[in-house]
Amino acid sequence: MATKVHMEALSPTMEEGQLVRWLKSEGDEVSTGEVLAEIETDKATMELVARGDGTLRRILLGEGETAAVGAVIAVIAAEGEDISDAVGGGVAEAAAVPKETSPTSEPSRPAQASVPAAEPPARTAAAANGGRVKASPLARRLADELGVDLGLVEGSGPAGRIVKRDVEAAKQAGVTARPAAAAWVPDEAEFEDVPVSQMRKTIAKRLVQSLAPVPHFFLTVDVDMGRVLEARASINALLESRGEKVSLNDILLKAVASALRAHPDCNAQWHGDHVRRFNAVHLGVAVAIDDGLITPVVRNAHLKGIAQIAREVRELAGRARDRKLVPEEYTGSTFSVSNLGMFGIHEFTAIINPPEAGILAVGGVEDTPVVVDGEVVVRPRMRMTMSCDHRVIDGAQGSRFLATLKAMLEEPASMIL
Repeated sequence: MATKVHMEALSPTMEEGQLVRWLKSEGDEVSTGEVLAEIETDKATMELVARGDGTLRRILLGEGETAAVGAVIAVIAAEGEDISDAVGGGVAEAAAVPKETSPTSEPSRPAQASVPAAEPPARTAAAANGGRVKASPLARRLADELGVDLGLVEGSGPAGRIVKRDVEAAKQAGVTARPAAAAWVPDEAEFEDVPVSQMRKTIAKRLVQSLAPVPHFFLTVDVDMGRVLEARASINALLESRGEKVSLNDILLKAVASALRAHPDCNAQWHGDHVRRFNAVHLGVAVAIDDGLITPVVRNAHLKGIAQIAREVRELAGRARDRKLVPEEYTGSTFSVSNLGMFGIHEFTAIINPPEAGILAVGGVEDTPVVVDGEVVVRPRMRMTMSCDHRVIDGAQGSRFLATLKAMLEEPASMIL
């Protein structure tokens, strides 16, 4: 019996996925649990495995193309078995997807020019879409590499979308640049439409869901970081023989975890008809990657030392940038921290990640003139702004938490009391 290969929900918030590459070709034998393809989700690049045994009879989704969760993107069946019913529910017309020749290519077709070499087609993909070129990310990258003008290529994908095979055929036909126009044309296009990644789509949706319904308010505190800088130097001297070191952010995370333990009303989540307060502190640490932002989670941060937090943050951040995090590594945080100090940012506000009730935005440490005992001196100062969900945290509660956090940073020894 034929087995439909569905676009699976590979992360808790995934609604659609982009096929990065097929690891199997049509005609290959596959077994249950064997990896078929790599899928870009809203958070990471994940592996899609086979849910049946047999031959990969038909691939219905090309590399670089996107399908909604639940869509049929391939069919596994025995040789000679009728798969017309299974293919009919796929994301593409079965007749339009001939047999592939390699595991990393889009469904192939005879190598012929999508457009004549001598003159542009009467109706290209751009003309059919009001001047906007519809092309898969893979096709765009390949066109850049081969010097093919996508505006002169006719797409054969769904809804006239340009896919890899169209670019290859256009290159073979000699389509490399637009014919010279009579009027002057600038060397650089006026604009470029950049395809939105699955992560960026999810970020956009989550931000709208957060900022619109969540009643934010903001509290800012200024902290003297002199003692933390001294503590960091001492800790790194102790860790030098082990080849390790900690950052100011690692010490900050430990302080945040300790302060949240003292103020569980800020280590909380809004759940509509109740507020859930946590005893354990699971810190979400914002990490910037090429496609946007992701928050790996340091679990039970209140139970871990600064050196252990430093090791986990480095490992999680590296895996995040390589798009290798698994769902349990970026879900379940109870409070989040976003630090932009390394980019020279003095102060900013962050948007809460629901259902959490708070997020801390951290600026850089700067030498600042301040008055101490009636005299103006220069001290290393840092600003932190806490975004609070007013449904959970009141002004006084948030202020008490920040006061405790400030005291811990200005006297790091208090973290171990």
